[in-house]
Amino acid sequence: MPHVGESVVEGTIGKWLKQPGDRVERFDPLVEVVTDKVTMEVPSPVAGQLLRIIATEGETVPMGAAIAEVETDERATPAPAVQAAAASPTAPPAPVPPPPPATPATSTTPMSYLITNAQPPAAGPATVPVPAPVSETIADEERLAITPVRRMIAEAMVRSASQIPHAWSMVEVDINELVALRNRERHAFRQREGINLTYLPFALKAVAGALKDNPTLNASWGDDHIVLKRRINLGIAVAAPTGLVVPVIHDADRLSIAGLAHAIDDLAGRARSGALRLEDVQGGTFTVNNTGALGSSISGPIINHPQAGILTTEAVQQRPVVINDAIAIRWMMNLCLSFDHRINDGEESGAFLQSVKRRLEAVDGDTPIY
Repeated sequence: MPHVGESVVEGTIGKWLKQPGDRVERFDPLVEVVTDKVTMEVPSPVAGQLLRIIATEGETVPMGAAIAEVETDERATPAPAVQAAAASPTAPPAPVPPPPPATPATSTTPMSYLITNAQPPAAGPATVPVPAPVSETIADEERLAITPVRRMIAEAMVRSASQIPHAWSMVEVDINELVALRNRERHAFRQREGINLTYLPFALKAVAGALKDNPTLNASWGDDHIVLKRRINLGIAVAAPTGLVVPVIHDADRLSIAGLAHAIDDLAGRARSGALRLEDVQGGTFTVNNTGALGSSISGPIINHPQAGILTTEAVQQRPVVINDAIAIRWMMNLCLSFDHRINDGEESGAFLQSVKRRLEAVDGDTPIY
C-alpha cells in the first residue's frame, strides 16, 4: 500500500483493475484504493505479470503493507502522481512507490516484486480480509451495503463531530441587487465563457474577503496553539456519484468572480466524473457548501476536520421584509455557519458572518465580474 502522507495510516482496497495472470505495464492503473483523503488509482510501478492478490477488495490494510505480487525482470522506478476521484481538502502529497532492493548482477532469474516499501513495514494491527459489501433483504427490511467511500465519509464525520465542539449561527442576507446583476449578466456570460454564472462565485468572493478580515476562521486547532493559515484555500462540497467530495480552490482570494466561476465549474465537473488530481483536494483552509441548490433554507453543517468552520449558502427566495417602515418583497438568502468553539466564540464568528453579509449586500450594478 503506497504511503500518501503522515496523516493517512491505512487504506481500503476498493477495486482491483487487474487480475492474477494479467500482464501489466509500468504505470498501468492497477488498483483503486480508498482513504479518508482520496480515492486513488494506484499505478503499477513495474511491468510484468500479476501473480497474486494479497489484499482483497473491501480489505483495510495499513500503509506500507504488501497488497499484491508481480513477477518482473525490471527494476521498479517511481510511479507518476496517482489520479484522485474523491477526497477531503487536506490530503497529503501524492504517493510514489519506492524501488525494491537491487537484484545482484549475477542473477539470471526474475525477482518477484512486492508492492510495498523497500524496507519491511513497521508492525501494525493484523489485517483481516473483509468480504465485498453485499446488499440483502431480510423480512420487510432492506440492508444496503456500505461502500468503502461511504464508510470513509462516515468515519470522517464521526471524527469531526467527536473531536470538534461545534457551535452554530445564521444570518439573513438581502441579495436583491446581486440577483439583478446576475440576471442582467448571465446570458452574456454564458456566451462569452461557456459556463453558467451562479450565485456561488459571488458567495466565495465574499467569504474570501471576510476570512482576510477574520483570520481565526481560516485556522485550525493545534492543542497548545492555534494555526492561522496564510493562504485562503476554499473547499467546495460537491455531490459526486461515489459520495461527498470537497475539491479546493487554492488562493481563492486572488480570483475574480469570473475566475471563481471557472474554478467551480472545472472542479465540480471533474469531481463528478472521477477525474480529480490529488493536488485538487489538498490544502483546504475553509469549506463552503451550497446547500441551497438542494432546496435547503437552513442547515447545520459538520466542520471539515481540522478546519475552524464551514459555511452554507442556502436557497435564494423572495420574502416580505421591512424596509424604512414599509413591507417590500426582496430576494433573500440565509448563511449558516458551524464553527469550532475552541478557536472562536460568538463575537468572532458573528463578525465573520456580518462581513460576508455586508459584502454580498454591497453587490450592485457596478460590481465587476472580471
